[in-house]
Amino acid sequence: MLTAATPPLLVPFPQPMETLMSDVNSPYRPGTPCWVDLVAPDQQAALDFYCGLFGWQGEAGAPETGGYAVCTLNGKPVAGITTAISSDGGSAPRTVWTTYFAVSDVDASEKVIADNGGTVITPGMDVRTLGRMSLATDPTGAAFGQWQARDFIGAQVVNEPGAFIWSELNTSDPDAAARFYTSALGITSAPMEGEEGYSALAVEGRVVAGMQGLDKLPEGTPSHWLTYFAVDDADATAEAATRTGGRVLKPPFDMSTGRMAVVQDPQGGKFAVITPFRAEAG
Repeated sequence: MLTAATPPLLVPFPQPMETLMSDVNSPYRPGTPCWVDLVAPDQQAALDFYCGLFGWQGEAGAPETGGYAVCTLNGKPVAGITTAISSDGGSAPRTVWTTYFAVSDVDASEKVIADNGGTVITPGMDVRTLGRMSLATDPTGAAFGQWQARDFIGAQVVNEPGAFIWSELNTSDPDAAARFYTSALGITSAPMEGEEGYSALAVEGRVVAGMQGLDKLPEGTPSHWLTYFAVDDADATAEAATRTGGRVLKPPFDMSTGRMAVVQDPQGGKFAVITPFRAEAG
C-alpha cells in the first residue's frame, strides 16, 4: 500500500514483478506521472479495443465532461479515453496517448514552462471539482499534460497487469529535454545503469520515467512520450491486439527487466506493453 510520501510509479528496470506496488490512495508527488489518456476519433471503438485488450471497464461520460470516459480496472480509475475534436473545422487531432504529470499549481507551472522554452497548447482549465489541467509541449516538441489534483488524484491502480506502468520520453535532444524537465517540473535525469543510451528520470531521488534519443527509432519519428502498460504475457497481448485490428510495430523481445512490445491500436495510437521478469525464488 502506498503512502503520500511514496511515489506510486516505479521503474520496471530493474524491479521484479513482486516489488511493484499497485494501489494508489494518496496524492502523487509533483513531477510524477499520475494519469494517461487517449484522444481518438472514434471513442467507442477505442473503448472496445482497450477494454477488450486490458480487461478495463469504461463507457462515454456525461455531456458536461465532453463525454470523457474514465476507464477502470477492478473498479479503480486506470486511464481515460476521449473523442478527438477538430479545431476550426480542420482535421481531427491524431490518435495519441498523453502522460500527465502531477503539479501543485497548473497556472504557476505554465509560466515556468514558457520561461524554459516549452509551449502551452491548452491553458489551465478546471475539470469540475476533480482538478485543474493543461497541455504543453517541451522544447523538442513532445506533448505532455499537467494535473493539479482536487477530488481526483489520477490513476488509482498502477503497475498491475492492465494498468499504466511506465512513461518514456523519446526525444530529438535529450540534453535540452533534461534541462527543461528539471527546471519546469523538478524531474532530474541521470544515465540508467545497464541501459546504454537510456536515462532515468527521477523525482526526489525515485525513478518515475525514462528518456532516450531517437537514434534507434525510424527516421522521421517526432519527439513524444510513450505509454507502457503492464501485462501478464506480452506475446499474447500483441497477438490479441492484432486480432482486434491493431498492429505490432515492434514484436515482443526480451530486455534486461522484462519482455515488451510496441503496438499501434486500430486508430493509430501507439503504446507499449511489458511483462516484467519475476524474481527467482531463493
